[in-house]
Amino acid sequence: MATGNDGAGPSGTGTPPKHTNRLINEKSPYLLQHAHNPVDWYPWGEEAIARARAENKLIFLSVGYSTCHWCHVMEKESFESEEVAEIMNENFVNVKVDREERPDIDKLYMTFILLINGSGGWPMSVWLTPDLAPITGGTYFPPKDRWGMPGFTTILLKLKIKWATDGEDLKETGRSIIQAIQKNVEEKHKEEPELPLTVEEKFRQAIMIYRRNFDPVWGGSMGAPKFPEVSKLNLIFHLHLLDPASKLLGVVLNTLDKMAAGGIHDHVFGGFARYSVDKKWHVPHFEKMLYDQGQLLMAYANGYKATRKPLYLEVADSIFKYICKDLRHPAGGFYSGEDADSLPAWDSKDKIEGAFYAWTFSEIKDLFNANLEKFGDLGKLNPVEVFTEHYDVQPTGNVEPSSDPHGHLLGKNILIVYGSLRETALKLDTSEEVVTKILKVGNELLHEVRDKRPRPHLDTKIICAWNGLILSGLAELSRVKDAPNRAEYLEVAAKLVAFIRENLFDAKAGKLLRSCYGDDSDKAKSLEVPIYGFIDDYAFLIKGLIDYYRASLDTSALRWARELQEIQDRLFWDDTSGAYFYSEANSANVVVRLKEDHDGAEPCGNSVAAHNLLLLGDYFAEGAFHERARKLLDYFSNVAPFGYVLPKMMSAALMEEHGRDMFIVIGPEGDQTNALVDAVRNFYNPGLVVVHLDPTKPSEHLAGKKLDNFKMIQDAPTAYICHDKVCQLPLTDPDRLAEEIKPKHLFDYTEYEN
Repeated sequence: MATGNDGAGPSGTGTPPKHTNRLINEKSPYLLQHAHNPVDWYPWGEEAIARARAENKLIFLSVGYSTCHWCHVMEKESFESEEVAEIMNENFVNVKVDREERPDIDKLYMTFILLINGSGGWPMSVWLTPDLAPITGGTYFPPKDRWGMPGFTTILLKLKIKWATDGEDLKETGRSIIQAIQKNVEEKHKEEPELPLTVEEKFRQAIMIYRRNFDPVWGGSMGAPKFPEVSKLNLIFHLHLLDPASKLLGVVLNTLDKMAAGGIHDHVFGGFARYSVDKKWHVPHFEKMLYDQGQLLMAYANGYKATRKPLYLEVADSIFKYICKDLRHPAGGFYSGEDADSLPAWDSKDKIEGAFYAWTFSEIKDLFNANLEKFGDLGKLNPVEVFTEHYDVQPTGNVEPSSDPHGHLLGKNILIVYGSLRETALKLDTSEEVVTKILKVGNELLHEVRDKRPRPHLDTKIICAWNGLILSGLAELSRVKDAPNRAEYLEVAAKLVAFIRENLFDAKAGKLLRSCYGDDSDKAKSLEVPIYGFIDDYAFLIKGLIDYYRASLDTSALRWARELQEIQDRLFWDDTSGAYFYSEANSANVVVRLKEDHDGAEPCGNSVAAHNLLLLGDYFAEGAFHERARKLLDYFSNVAPFGYVLPKMMSAALMEEHGRDMFIVIGPEGDQTNALVDAVRNFYNPGLVVVHLDPTKPSEHLAGKKLDNFKMIQDAPTAYICHDKVCQLPLTDPDRLAEEIKPKHLFDYTEYEN
């Protein structure tokens, strides 16, 4: 699994490896990538720490993940070098951590890196005292001094001398850093601002910030690089729903449109890359991460439910097809992601970024001309001309040099749509239907060819939290009444729930596991010494189960969500100050328990937990959940600007401030009852509580006697919509129910198009 070293020996030669270290016994793909380095690597744990203390050596901590481009670069330049390894082995205890397997370790020492450098990233390189206190660090280091950066070897040698001559000073520095981080956690949210903003003021502030900060032309935040920032997109949907006069919907729709058109979107088959290096979403950093796919499934499903724009459903469906084909374990869980780098050809020695995804003009031309019969009778219309016009494919390549500093994409094309189907059809004097057919056939041909190329490395780690995000995405998509593969979405979601229950929940310990691992078999594998789940694993899975319940009406999922919430509260809640810690109390070798307070590439566990507590409190009529949600919101209330730093929590605060809609349908299982439920869940409503009461199964009712007042009318399935315990007149006609909801929840996307 090692980068550029997927065979038994160096560079895939099949010869026995010259070096093997103790990482060979790990299951993490990232750690296994380094198992044949000459570096004497340890995994994070007591053995490495005990040796550092016994020999009084600094620990060199290297943190990354298996699909990380610059992690591969640093491995090739430094960790595969016997000269560098000799310095490391003689003077340091060297520890490798997969940030996705141990996010608690990653977040703790990234806090330090951000503190001293102002920015962070991976690989993360940190030097620790034997007591695990950080003393210096950074991200990627070149092997020798260059680019104005100190070389990795330079730093190693300087620290060797510094530790030998001023070891006690370094220990004292490390202790003071840990104390500062601990103090920051304890005191960060204690001081109230002089004039705390109300939720309404935060609401108005958020509208202003998103209007100002989003790119009016290309969508997303201004400038480059551009990330999807899905938590912000989902909040913008919510803000617009509460204040349509703000016209904020245009901000999120423009972003969804431009991402779908951009090279960050895999037009050939589906799925999204991590981010684009330019402001146009054109040239991506090519790694595809599971957490992005799950969140973008939700975003495009929400976009469709709010507007009925067909593009959004098409994009969401293509994400679904991608994750099921390329990221799915045979038993139903989903792998972590695919690498940015791959071999340009099977006989190549070195991987380069984007090789799997880029095309020359001649490759496309020759492929299409060899398969003209598959396009059908087009008359004089040339499918090459249509395809290359629509996707801006150029004979000399379409990648700007500024977006390709290493020259890996020279003469290559990354598919991007600058116009539209209509514009392509008009320019080439044909119809949109013909253009659509040519693009479909063309992409199918490219997909067949691409699947014969050397694939990027697949990280076969199956992470609980990220599978929770996928579960939410699948659930949201399966709630769309006219989705093309709706039954399949729900079937995959149901199998995912079963997979998580079987492979990521330790019933004996009563805890979630952080991850399990795939290999060539149909069974997932677990670690001998388990890594138990963190706050994200609980919060994301609980939300996924709530969303899955709204799609399936499977009350067992909702009851498991409640059970997990109670476990989460016991393991992570801070009884003294409020809010959730990231890791459990008394976690081995974790010197500070952090509390995350911002939504980034993924929403933080505290933000998602605020949603979960409010909804579970409604479903089970439990005031304790509501009270905990309010304490959680209060704890983070002075974060500023609240709606930009914590968009997911801002959405929860709006749900608490404005109340939730409760939709109750009473009736036996069947088409009539399902039609009523479909009429409601087919619209975007972030705080919707769906309750099905089957009069033939009263023992399964969630909130017991408090719902006894709801009756069927004329023995027909009947729907009630309530807001803050005030209910509208009951309805039995699904079409009329949809008409009641439509004015407040459905918007004409054509009003917002550029």
